[in-house]
Amino acid sequence: MKARINILLIALLAVSCTKNFNTLNTDPTQASSAQFDANLLLPTAEINYFSATQGYNGAILFESMWAQTFASAAYPSYYSNGDKYVASGNLLDYDQRLWNTGYTSASDCYQIQTLTKGDATKVNLRGIALILELLNIQVITDTYGDVPFSQALQASSGVNLPVYDSQQSIYTSMLAKLDSVLGTLDASQPAPTNDAFSYAGSVTQWKKFGYTLMLRMAMRLTKADATTAQKYAEMAYAGGTLASNADNAYMNFDHADGYSNNNSSAYQVPEDFNEVKWGKVLIDYLKTTADPRLSVIAEVPQAGLKNAANESLAGDNTAANQQGMPNGYDQNGGSTDISTATGYPGSSGTGSDVNPTGKYSRPAIGVYLALNTPGFVLTYAQSELLLAEAGVRGWNVGSASTHYANALAAALQTYGTFNGTTPISAATATAYATANPLSATSATALTQINMQYWILEGTLFDFYETWINWRRSGVPTLTPVNYTGNFSNGTIPRRQEYPTTEAATNPNNYKTAVTNLTGGDVFTSRVWWDK
Repeated sequence: MKARINILLIALLAVSCTKNFNTLNTDPTQASSAQFDANLLLPTAEINYFSATQGYNGAILFESMWAQTFASAAYPSYYSNGDKYVASGNLLDYDQRLWNTGYTSASDCYQIQTLTKGDATKVNLRGIALILELLNIQVITDTYGDVPFSQALQASSGVNLPVYDSQQSIYTSMLAKLDSVLGTLDASQPAPTNDAFSYAGSVTQWKKFGYTLMLRMAMRLTKADATTAQKYAEMAYAGGTLASNADNAYMNFDHADGYSNNNSSAYQVPEDFNEVKWGKVLIDYLKTTADPRLSVIAEVPQAGLKNAANESLAGDNTAANQQGMPNGYDQNGGSTDISTATGYPGSSGTGSDVNPTGKYSRPAIGVYLALNTPGFVLTYAQSELLLAEAGVRGWNVGSASTHYANALAAALQTYGTFNGTTPISAATATAYATANPLSATSATALTQINMQYWILEGTLFDFYETWINWRRSGVPTLTPVNYTGNFSNGTIPRRQEYPTTEAATNPNNYKTAVTNLTGGDVFTSRVWWDK
């Protein structure tokens, strides 16, 4: 990342010092590829995608606990937004950050396409930019519902009040655009020179990424439009999805140069570090199935408040000692005090150093705490789980049981990408997959697949995807929290509310979008595909 950013700075300085400064800057909205290398925008778009989907831009405060990957026994707290669906003072601010930053990333991608239009040497950069734009739009529409798309990102052309497209039309358009653009990617043409993802500009891998994104989009529609879902899932499989863990898409963050993993940044905040625990459903399932990941991802803090707050002290990662925290509790001494929870393991420490939540498991600091911790976008295991589900549904994508075995073995080995993490060996992963085959009963198989999807995405800290696929699949079965003062009528939120600024800046289109939501602009309304 440092090299790419330095190149960008040099390029900008070169433009600022040129003798043709006035000519070049007469209309800054009309820059051309001859004046600015669009490759320099690619890492900006990529880092903005992560800025939108990590940390305090919603995911770790909302979706991580709405999906019950995490739990927090504190109130009041900004984690109450997620654990208890009770608003903190900054709820409205947090609520709009994915929208604002996701559209910023999408805008970067749109500008790359504009700058390279008609340039045959930039066909791959242009295609990858569109794929990244659609990556952003998918998470935005999945989170909010109907959103601007067909008229979005065009403020420089005078479109300042974009219509909100229906989510159905957005998905139809996104899938068609992917189908169109993936055929233009050409490994014989120049590759992007500034790719900050793990692909480092590999056109072959980006093509697999695009087909895997198509697959994910298709599977979102299983309940809303099964015909379209099948069509594009089969198309993605035929086109070639991610083929091994070597195709995993992630970013290695460069903290030394100012680019950190925002989930890790949040986890390093002392309040967060003490509060955040793995959820009970997750830990119970990993223990019940003797999953090798348990002793990799989880640890029980050393006894006492002082030790538990020390970010340099690793905890006990013995699988049998891990304990997941149930959601919806506090430490306020009433009926919802954590000490009243079923199976409460007791406190740790003694005297004034007692830690009431000290025996609950937290994310292992050796895996998740470093600010250079990689952030994942799409993985081979994720792709194979989606293909396994498509196979169970009888679609022409190969053997469901083979895809599931591939996914399970790959998932266990994915954690070796994290900094300083000893990987689970291929032998151990394969043995576990063999011992835990896919059921021949369709309903059971769908539960198995989506349970593994929930575990994979949650433990890779891809919290939006964890929550979104839970809404689609209903797996695992989660018990909603009904804490006093909650904003979702005691149910797990199904969407985020639109940014409050939309009602003021784009009122007519906003009102139309709200009218299309059964129940209105609230957390309990469902988006089109969420049946």
